[in-house]
Amino acid sequence: MAVQPRILLVDDDPDFVEATKAILETKPYEVIVAYDGKEGLAKARKENPRVIILDVMMPPPDGYAVCSELKRDPHLCKIPILLLTAVMQAVPHTLYTIDMGLRTEADDYIDKPVEPA
Repeated sequence: MAVQPRILLVDDDPDFVEATKAILETKPYEVIVAYDGKEGLAKARKENPRVIILDVMMPPPDGYAVCSELKRDPHLCKIPILLLTAVMQAVPHTLYTIDMGLRTEADDYIDKPVEPA
């Protein structure tokens, strides 16, 4: 049996994690989950995922901080990181913007809510 590509999904909303995991597992993916940034960093280091889907708006460390740390790690910096956010455009008086995400070297954004294809 072929090895399934491993995806790390990091989000602090358990309902969203379980629903997204169920969608991803309809394809040949192995989905690893983490419910905060600290756990996400640990699982990225331990599990060596093919892709990381990372929520932006989480308790510290938020998704931007986690993304920056992953991109500085020589063993993990090549893993594509997709930032997951409900804030896809600059919203006045918020720290969560696309420009901020691009400065963390994230590879792309996924808008919430996620619609299955």
